[in-house]
Amino acid sequence: MPEPIIEMENIIKIYPDGVVALKGVDLTIWKGEIHAILGENGAGKTTLMRILYGEIKPTSGAIKINGEEVDFHGPWDAIKRGIGMVYQHFTLIPTFTVLENLHLSLLALDESIKAEDVETLTRRLMDELGLKIPLYDVVEDLPIGVQQRVEIIKTLLRKANILILDEPTSVLTPIEVEELFKMLRKLKKLGITIIFITHKLREVKAISDRVTIMRRGKVVATLYTSKVSEEELARLTVDIDLTSKPKIRGGIRGRRILSINDLWVRDERGLDAVKGVSLELYEGEILGLAGVQGNGQKELIEAIVGIRRAYRGSIKYLDQDITSLSVGDRYKLGISYVPDSRNIGLVYEMNLTENSILTNLHNYLSGIRVINWSEAYRTADKIVREYNVVAPSLRSPIQYLSGGNQQKVMVGREATREPKVFIVSEPTHGLDVRATRFIRNMLVKLRDLGKSILLVSTDLDEIMELSNRIAVIYGGRIMSVGDKNEYTIKKLGLLMGGIHEQRITK
Repeated sequence: MPEPIIEMENIIKIYPDGVVALKGVDLTIWKGEIHAILGENGAGKTTLMRILYGEIKPTSGAIKINGEEVDFHGPWDAIKRGIGMVYQHFTLIPTFTVLENLHLSLLALDESIKAEDVETLTRRLMDELGLKIPLYDVVEDLPIGVQQRVEIIKTLLRKANILILDEPTSVLTPIEVEELFKMLRKLKKLGITIIFITHKLREVKAISDRVTIMRRGKVVATLYTSKVSEEELARLTVDIDLTSKPKIRGGIRGRRILSINDLWVRDERGLDAVKGVSLELYEGEILGLAGVQGNGQKELIEAIVGIRRAYRGSIKYLDQDITSLSVGDRYKLGISYVPDSRNIGLVYEMNLTENSILTNLHNYLSGIRVINWSEAYRTADKIVREYNVVAPSLRSPIQYLSGGNQQKVMVGREATREPKVFIVSEPTHGLDVRATRFIRNMLVKLRDLGKSILLVSTDLDEIMELSNRIAVIYGGRIMSVGDKNEYTIKKLGLLMGGIHEQRITK
């Protein structure tokens, strides 16, 4: 019998508002294994890991580390017991060098430690893992994959032997994912125990030894990964069959709706983020824009919708030059936008109905600054019914809805406007498999109704599943545009990493 390193027994978490997040969870992690945690949004997996890391206290239950019961009062208690956590959003200081970030992290544990000592320890660790990280480079200048390695190194320098990774592949290219997996396998050989939180079933199969599936605050099953299929994992996670995928039709595309020609756009620092991009979007198609975050796609779509101004080039909508039009004027023409962050697309202090009309407010004004609430409630009710939004009422604060339901409100709000151009960025990022399947099916239905969809995503499975055509962006430039059938996951990954098409063999 393998030796348990973590034992969580009958963990219950009830929040002050009465929400029961965990309902008697038992979880055993074996020493030196890679253990995946699966579950829908709201299943309780994040709460469970935050309890393990000392961020929040359980209402009741016990935690044992190496057989000894512990009572954590904060993350520092967990760190002292060898537990480290790498978050989905990195906690590095972008303007500091790698070494400065690592030094700052260790100073919190040992105020006397010197930078040269940190460098010695880091180089020793990198040699052991076979890693190369430029210690004197500024963090914000490094690729995302390298930044993630810095986060892992930072955790290991604190002598962590239990590593919790929260959605670690969400911002990586396929090549970077494979590099990460190689590192995790080396860490496993060194005796490090890894807890891997992900919503990607393929990754569970690729990297984990065992998997625990959670649903509605309870553990449904803990299984050897090698003995369960992706289809079985999906059914256990959401209790429905999610193996069917939307059909992407071919055929003759419609008229050209959007034309972008030699577009140049600067970022917040005044640097060129979009460098001479030319793209065309046609009626009744999904054009997938693939790329690692930070390669200009954010600035590109903000320029298309009018949030950010292009300083060179043009944007045409049905042959009308809209380069200088305001956001409102573009919306009235039929361009809708779902941003990559619900923090941007929603106002958490408002309720479901108020958020349902935010981007189309002028249509609900029955007088001078007077909202026609009966119409607003009809729209909100339509979104709730057609997009399967689970909410106590139309007046429920949006912040209390799950991430999947918040995403459905955002997408439904824009879709009910019946736009001609629908720009969606990371529409299923961080969603569970049920919500992901719903959103993807909905995008295909909109496409089949003749809508033109620009899908911006770092998820290559999503790009390959939904797109009719694919464009790849790297360093603010379009590396390649073509029919989906011209690409493989490997080819897309290389293009996203900056390898030119001429150097790629399928």
